[in-house]
Amino acid sequence: MGQRILVVDDDPHIREVICFALEKAGMAPLPARDGAEAMARFEAGGADLVILDVGMPELDGLEVCRRIRRQGDTPILFLSARGDEIDRVLGLELGGDDYVTKPFSPRELVARVSAILKRAGPREATPQDDVLTRGALVLDGPRFRAEFAGEAVALTALEFAILRALAARPDLVFNRERIVGAAYGANMHVSDRTIDSHVRNIRAKLAAVGCPAAIETVHGVGFRLGPVDKPA
Repeated sequence: MGQRILVVDDDPHIREVICFALEKAGMAPLPARDGAEAMARFEAGGADLVILDVGMPELDGLEVCRRIRRQGDTPILFLSARGDEIDRVLGLELGGDDYVTKPFSPRELVARVSAILKRAGPREATPQDDVLTRGALVLDGPRFRAEFAGEAVALTALEFAILRALAARPDLVFNRERIVGAAYGANMHVSDRTIDSHVRNIRAKLAAVGCPAAIETVHGVGFRLGPVDKPA
């Protein structure tokens, strides 16, 4: 049995296309017609990842995301209409890992699902995956665990990948293209707004544990690691 992917969309044709593509890739799709059915299926048996349509009636994708995030850090990939940029950005800020706009390529969708699962799942440690320490910031690569001054910071897999890339080269300013390569891998198109949303999330989560300036903006260029020492 492949990894379980909860597919939530009120359009039966879109659900069918996604489920077919996931099955071809060796995954096990779990279709849900709306937000209520999605939560019932999620709470009954969980999922390794959730593909979640934003624009559903009644219990929409943003509210489903909020409820899933109260229970844990299961990866979430949003589906959204091309014009709904505000919803896409809000979805990422609520804890979504990525989004794909409709109409979409099933191949691209599966590639993004695979990339998220690869980052979120267990793996064997390699030298670059060892624990990385910068000041009071500790990033445990094999476990995808982040801490600041001993307090855990709940990052998504993509947020962790972005922060780790910056921390691995604190002397380097990363433009958005380089951040995309570090977080998503090669041959993936990701908008600047998506990267900016992830950076805002990382900043907010670290600020909540006493590290308000962990990522600095270099205007016109990109981002670099900021001060991560424990406050006096």
